[in-house]
Amino acid sequence: MAKMSHGPRSGSRMKMTKSIKERGFPKVNDLVKGFEIGDYVAININPSEHRGMPFHNFQGKTAVVKGRQGESYLLDLKVGTVRKTIIASPVHLRKIEIGKA
Repeated sequence: MAKMSHGPRSGSRMKMTKSIKERGFPKVNDLVKGFEIGDYVAININPSEHRGMPFHNFQGKTAVVKGRQGESYLLDLKVGTVRKTIIASPVHLRKIEIGKA
């Protein structure tokens, strides 16, 4: 029997699957969108773009933009009682409005 793989995408079959209508390369606007420091973003992984992809456990989480690193963004995220810093490309992020009535 083969040994189980423990790669970065193991155990993510359903998280990393797009519907039939969403398949294909991401739109240009998704690749070049910008965020300001302090913005709240939702981590929404686009499986067709591998560059700057955060780990699949962070799918659906909300983070705060802390800074830039090259073309990617540094995100501050609280997981339980631990603060984590994640590097993610803008194609995997969606801006959200928190606390605005």
